[in-house]
Amino acid sequence: MRGASATHVALVAIMFASTSLSGCFSEVMRSNDSGPDWNEGMEYVDSPSGHTDSCSSTPCTRPFIVGEPFSNDTWGNSSWAVFGNVEGGNCCEHYLAATKEGWILNFGGEYPTWSEDRGHTWKEYRPSILSQFGCMEPKPTVPGQEGLGEGSIVQATNGDLISMGWFPYPSSSGVDQFYAFLYDAEDQEWSWCFNRTPEPFYDRSWQVEVVGPINGGLYGNGPWASLVISNFWHQVQNIGGQISTDGLNYDYFGFPDRDANLDVMEVDLDPQELGPEWDFTKPHKEMRAFPVPSGGLYFPNYFIDGRDAFLDTSLNWWTGVTLNGSSLPSQYCAFDSSTALHCVTAGGTTLMHMMSWDGGESWENQSYNISSEASELEEWEFHSNGNHDLFVLNVRYQSSSGPDVDIAWHVRDYSESLEPDMKTYLGQGDLDSTSGAGNDIRFDFASMGILPDGGSFIAYMDSTDPDPLFGVELLLPVEYASHIPEM
Repeated sequence: MRGASATHVALVAIMFASTSLSGCFSEVMRSNDSGPDWNEGMEYVDSPSGHTDSCSSTPCTRPFIVGEPFSNDTWGNSSWAVFGNVEGGNCCEHYLAATKEGWILNFGGEYPTWSEDRGHTWKEYRPSILSQFGCMEPKPTVPGQEGLGEGSIVQATNGDLISMGWFPYPSSSGVDQFYAFLYDAEDQEWSWCFNRTPEPFYDRSWQVEVVGPINGGLYGNGPWASLVISNFWHQVQNIGGQISTDGLNYDYFGFPDRDANLDVMEVDLDPQELGPEWDFTKPHKEMRAFPVPSGGLYFPNYFIDGRDAFLDTSLNWWTGVTLNGSSLPSQYCAFDSSTALHCVTAGGTTLMHMMSWDGGESWENQSYNISSEASELEEWEFHSNGNHDLFVLNVRYQSSSGPDVDIAWHVRDYSESLEPDMKTYLGQGDLDSTSGAGNDIRFDFASMGILPDGGSFIAYMDSTDPDPLFGVELLLPVEYASHIPEM
């Protein structure tokens, strides 16, 4: 854990540094001195100078260029706090999430890591020598000696944190180990269990809540189920995943074939009201599924022919359709607390944000075409916050001039218009990376979240660090402070 200190001198130095940073984008951007007063009504929710020594990166606060959403015009700079792999990442990625209590979660590396104060201090949970009572496969471990690892984490609707860690390499604790980590929100305690995975080489996991209450038969009962899939096995060979109804003991869970013809179930995707917890339940998009408020888990475009799959609260599979008998338009969808259902598609150098207020029967659309500056999309992710009427789309693209560029579009007041308000360039955009094992410069996937105060935190990579970084937004609309939900 690191403490925070501040000096005005550091802040001034950071702001002057923006001049040199903006030059990194000189080939794709031009200055617009007559641009809008883009930061009117905004203030720093956390002083940029307060992060001078609260992170492993240098400097801890950096100016990111802000500009017009669909042109190369730039308006100014916004300071973000920046963190590295010491704050929960590894060589190639961060696995970020937020909680309704305001925690920044990161399970990109070995253990669940989090900050309860916007990055000023950090905590890490490491397993005890012996797992607690109730583990189906008791196994001792050597805390901190499990070897290199990676994990996944997300908050369930009741506030629990469900997560898993995978340690693939030989160590004093073993090899190819699958650990479940659970934070019980009511007891405010972490616990862990060892689980033997039926597939070797589990690879990066994706994880999501199946909204309960669950009556899972042989799989057990609980307020929710935690479903984990392997990026390597599920996406490539559709072998299945792991499921748990206590967050600690996981069992193999089969998925239907992609050409299966299952019975049809109408799924209620039109909730009348949702609580603030629904701003924090979205899994990473590569899970390709989202929790259903009325119960269960929905997989849009699961089948080869475009039909959707649905997993009910008894853990049975169905062909899912909306109340009007329709399928959803994208694999990547999620609810937020406003009851809006957001979906995003990507193809070539164009993304499309779609939003429905009636459970997928009708849609509003907004296109993001970056063909003028990008040769291809590398990685992307999105999040929304219904309480703040905020949607954020993060994209890492291969620029036409060579290096990868990280950007984020903010759509404020999406209930009135899906048109973005501004575009933020994350980092210097001066490094060409790729994903996958064997590459020297790796950025494996996009990752982000939105805090209860409306501040985004987003992973990116540039030449200032050999590993991916993530930035935490500090400059926010003043009005956000007046409607932060009480937990």
